[in-house]
Amino acid sequence: MKIKSENTKPQKKKTALLCSFVFEKSSESLGLGKINSKINDAVKDGIKEIKGKVGELAIIQTYRMIPAKRILIAGLGPKNKVTLDVLRIVAGKIAQKAQSLGLSEFSIIIPQGFPIDVSDVVTSIVEGAQLSMYSFDKYKKEKSEKIPDLSLLFADPQKIREVISKTQIVSQGTEYARNIANLPPNECAPSQLASFAKSLASKNKLKCKVFSKNELKQKKFGGIIAVGQGSKNEPKLIVLEHNRGKRSDKPIVIVGKAVTFDTGGISIKPSEKMDEMKFDKCGGCTVLGIMKAVSELKLPINIVGIIPSVENMPGGESYRPGDIIRLYSGKTAEILNTDAEGRLILADALSYGIKKYSPKIIIDFATLTGACIVALGNNVAGLVSYDKKLAEKLKASSEKTSEEVWQLPINDDYMDMIKSNVADMRNIGKGRAAGTITAAAFLANAVDDTPWAHIDIAGTAWTQDATKKKPYNPKGATGFGVRLILDYLSSN
Repeated sequence: MKIKSENTKPQKKKTALLCSFVFEKSSESLGLGKINSKINDAVKDGIKEIKGKVGELAIIQTYRMIPAKRILIAGLGPKNKVTLDVLRIVAGKIAQKAQSLGLSEFSIIIPQGFPIDVSDVVTSIVEGAQLSMYSFDKYKKEKSEKIPDLSLLFADPQKIREVISKTQIVSQGTEYARNIANLPPNECAPSQLASFAKSLASKNKLKCKVFSKNELKQKKFGGIIAVGQGSKNEPKLIVLEHNRGKRSDKPIVIVGKAVTFDTGGISIKPSEKMDEMKFDKCGGCTVLGIMKAVSELKLPINIVGIIPSVENMPGGESYRPGDIIRLYSGKTAEILNTDAEGRLILADALSYGIKKYSPKIIIDFATLTGACIVALGNNVAGLVSYDKKLAEKLKASSEKTSEEVWQLPINDDYMDMIKSNVADMRNIGKGRAAGTITAAAFLANAVDDTPWAHIDIAGTAWTQDATKKKPYNPKGATGFGVRLILDYLSSN
């Protein structure tokens, strides 16, 4: 989607669809004004028709009385309840309507005197419009309808051009994460994921290192090797570096779980919805999307993306319940369930990231536990962290981006739940209680005193039955976490 800003007055804008917002219980749209005496009554009738309710749309034909062919009025709900996410949702509905009408372009009036900062308004409108146009049609003969271009009408277009550009880069990072996450497992084994990372690095001037199976064995990445050894598709560890900060600055490390397909291994999953386990690579895809956006924004920071990638399959060489494996940290883990594999590969990656880079902060993303869906549903990710300052900053970015997180506790009681009688740890907690937190407790053993946050995206990484319908999150992978982390990085 091409998006530009201009200061053309609404009544003089030549466009296929001129779009304006209206609050609930208001008789006037925002920024449209008395556009033409011959169609003012029709505009008022449209406003009465939708009553300003969130997402309701009214279209008025102009019969060429003004340069715009049609006017669209979109409801935002009560003025005191308008949020950035309401703007995203409504902008998404406007864009989808323009596309369904077969339009090549449309225009949205950015209202003056809005109760939210104009930069945030523009960011939300651009995100909502662009992300709602996403469709994964790579394997369809019939492709999606053409995406229309968007003009944002604002009195000072120069003021918002940089906001538009930045927001589009972040949105494209989200779409990039979605594209890879949506790939079927036969087209995205660990080796292919590594190829995507190398290609990204080449285009975006990132440093890239991919560890082969032999290198992983030599360097004693016991968790990654154990989980990946049952598949003919060999495991990989992917490392991307963006170094635009001072050489003396410690980097931020972002780790993402990428199980390209998860059968559960010997502890095999039920067949129902097993096809969705192609989405078990979403944490790693989020890291790729973040690194793409960071590099294209040329953020003046040092950041490292680490992606442990495996395929978890049952086979003659698979790791087993009862095995004891030695992780990269040197600690041992008793395997009681081979479907609790994500924490094993993440623990190795976290330990490596800390040993290699001594980061000031380390954050991981993972579709880690079904227990997170039980606890928080499909619209909120779980956040676990010992570091209060880091957690608060992530929650602030969560609120702004509406990539929602909810912090769960972690203390010694939970650490006790993963103690093993025969090893340093067990890879599942004792009983079914607190499954999300005991998984995080396992990871906590890998990070020691480094400021760390774990984000469990099992419920939010792709749209599921209970996912709230939002036009900017079409069916399939959501790219959850890209916008969250880019806001965090840009705000701190």
